[in-house]
Amino acid sequence: MQTDAPLETAGPEHDPEAKRKIVNRLRRAHGQLAAVIAAVEGDAGCRDVVQQLSAVSKAIDRAGFLVISTALKECLSDAGDSEQERAEELEKLFLTLA
Repeated sequence: MQTDAPLETAGPEHDPEAKRKIVNRLRRAHGQLAAVIAAVEGDAGCRDVVQQLSAVSKAIDRAGFLVISTALKECLSDAGDSEQERAEELEKLFLTLA
């Protein structure tokens, strides 16, 4: 699912190093997913496909955790929201990946 809507919370756009790391992980996942597709099309063994899918899943999860950790750092330093609002937003972010 692709969306052009901006995120409502703080994100990696405020931290160039975090953004670089997230993009690198997503590019790695993209390459791994291409390998999974090629393996399926090439009738690779079930074990190989599952291992490659696991690698893709982990790469995407880690990118998500980087986004959340970046938001956490920025959210904690954002004095505009109440502590309760920040806690609720962070909980939503974590549960999204669960």
